[in-house]
Amino acid sequence: MGLPLLFSAVVVAVVLAVCVVSLSYAYRPGQASRPREQPAPDPAYAELRRRYAAGEISREEFLQRKIDLEE
Repeated sequence: MGLPLLFSAVVVAVVLAVCVVSLSYAYRPGQASRPREQPAPDPAYAELRRRYAAGEISREEFLQRKIDLEE
């Protein structure tokens, strides 16, 4: 009867240790806790998308200009 009780105690201790370590990583200050900044949207690309959506330019022209903007 002593061995199963010891095994249960070890399992509980390991689970608690994993929980403590996980929580310490989750709430530590630093890079992981900071929200990632989104890059500023490109106004030229937004205008290109608007013109394509409005039907002012063709798909081919849209794709070519998109490639030009990415260079």
